[in-house]
Amino acid sequence: QVQLVESGGGLVQAGGSLRLSCAASGSIFSINSMGWYRQAPGKQRELVADIFSDGRTNYVDSVKGRFTISRDNAKNTVYLQMNSLKPEDTAVYYCNAETVLKKPYTSYFGPTEVYEYLELWGQGTLVTVSS
Repeated sequence: QVQLVESGGGLVQAGGSLRLSCAASGSIFSINSMGWYRQAPGKQRELVADIFSDGRTNYVDSVKGRFTISRDNAKNTVYLQMNSLKPEDTAVYYCNAETVLKKPYTSYFGPTEVYEYLELWGQGTLVTVSS
């Protein structure tokens, strides 16, 4: 079973820092991108940052210069270092990964393998920033 497991959320004062981690586990062939989304009460889920297998990154404007996303491809793990936190960063943070699975398949011509795209979501971790 493939899944994402997050850790690192919590309560912090404004100006403080937190580091989120998200590890993908299971029979994953490759991961194209990994990222962090957040959803504040009463608001839509938004992309915070993502990182591709070649190291390219994207950030929402509101976190540029404060948050840093990084990735350990060997461990299928993505991190989000959050500095200078503000009360408006309070939200549930969700990890996301676009994965490719390789599965055995028996065709007319015999056993082979197929590749399947699967988007994964973590369970969410709460980040609360007090003023």
